[in-house]
Amino acid sequence: MSEVAPLTLTAQLITAADAYCVAAGRSRSRVSTLIFGGGDRLDGVAGGNDLNTRSFEKAMRWFSDNWPADTPWPEGVERPAPAVAAPAATAATSPASEAAA
Repeated sequence: MSEVAPLTLTAQLITAADAYCVAAGRSRSRVSTLIFGGGDRLDGVAGGNDLNTRSFEKAMRWFSDNWPADTPWPEGVERPAPAVAAPAATAATSPASEAAA
């Protein structure tokens, strides 16, 4: 029986990003803008650019907090516990608030 090597942190981030994009019907560039304020960050990481630890943690927390309830979390990707935030804080970054704008 062979073991599957765990995903690197970069692979976990891009796997989560791509799964979220499919589930939410958003482009990777749009999701990158929502998380980082710049549309090229996730594509850059997918292409080999580096990302600091705080940015990685911020992105994974964002995915966990905004993950569609009807979509399973990607296998092999460690999920942070979703944060409990004040409604005003979540409204600024949530997909629902963006759709209403």
